[in-house]
Amino acid sequence: MPRIRVETDPTYEVVVGDDVLPECATIIDGYRKAVIVTQIGVAQNYREALGSDRWFISIGEGETAKSMETVGMLGRAFADGGLLRDDLVVAFGGGVVGDTAGLAAALFHRGVALLQIPTTLVAQVDAAIGGKTAVNLPEGKNLIGAFHQPIAVMADTSTLSTLPDREFRSGLGEVVKYGLMPEGRNILDLISARIEAIRARDEVTLTEIVVACATIKAQVVAADPEERLGLRSNLNFGHTLAHALETGGGYSFTHGEAVGVGLVFAMALAVAMHRVDITELENLRSILDGLGLPSQVEGKPDRDNLLAIMRRDKKSRGGLVFVLPSANGLELVEDPPPKALAAAFLAVGA
Repeated sequence: MPRIRVETDPTYEVVVGDDVLPECATIIDGYRKAVIVTQIGVAQNYREALGSDRWFISIGEGETAKSMETVGMLGRAFADGGLLRDDLVVAFGGGVVGDTAGLAAALFHRGVALLQIPTTLVAQVDAAIGGKTAVNLPEGKNLIGAFHQPIAVMADTSTLSTLPDREFRSGLGEVVKYGLMPEGRNILDLISARIEAIRARDEVTLTEIVVACATIKAQVVAADPEERLGLRSNLNFGHTLAHALETGGGYSFTHGEAVGVGLVFAMALAVAMHRVDITELENLRSILDGLGLPSQVEGKPDRDNLLAIMRRDKKSRGGLVFVLPSANGLELVEDPPPKALAAAFLAVGA
């Protein structure tokens, strides 16, 4: 099985394959006590693989479960169950579980060991890697969080076979983001060459995709573990508008759908600012369409509300900040011209 080292403090591995869950059980057995935070659907499908007699806690579904209320509930359950500083929290699920259980692990006893077992494509290629944990506020997504690196990320690609179609496609939005990064052009080639295999969830192809994306994420995280140097900001390509769409739309968008639209917005903004040629935007739309992902929003979201949410983005230093492409790669751009913003909004139907 491929193993990708993430050179942070502590160093850990991302293990990718279609039979990873038995190794997870071995890791869990090495701790005095472990609590597995999951959701009902994941537990129903895979509880036996980790051991049905273990301590499981289920949280709610969707982004609304990523809240301080859920973190508080987990903290109380950890305390009532006798979890100690040297024990283990296991995040067994998608990005909502990983973010929420991860933050609870970061805060409980000022930091308990965390094992990430991501079961969605979004989490396997992105959310579970790098130590970011966070929950949402009504004012914005991921506004309360902490960095807490896991002891390992165990990505079992067999779990992708049970995802609902929409959730699977959602993960492809993050895959496209990696493909648009300078380091990820091979990912776009892979998408183009094997689009039918991707849509059919071929395990060999999906393993290649997860490994390719995780390798990029590991390299970027190692260079900028806590996002202090600006290097890690490239991973937020498309996310400024994406998070605003999620928050402003009451999380009617999945994360990957919002990222797809956010990528189109960012690319259109770059075109309007003469940073890239319009063919880049056209190619992006074609890729998203081939994967069954939207490139525009339905209805007419309130631009002023979206702008207000984007100004609260974690990259912001008081104004609007976007990760935009150019001939030199991806760069942070602050306060783009109003006309360029208007053109970008029109490009996504907003």
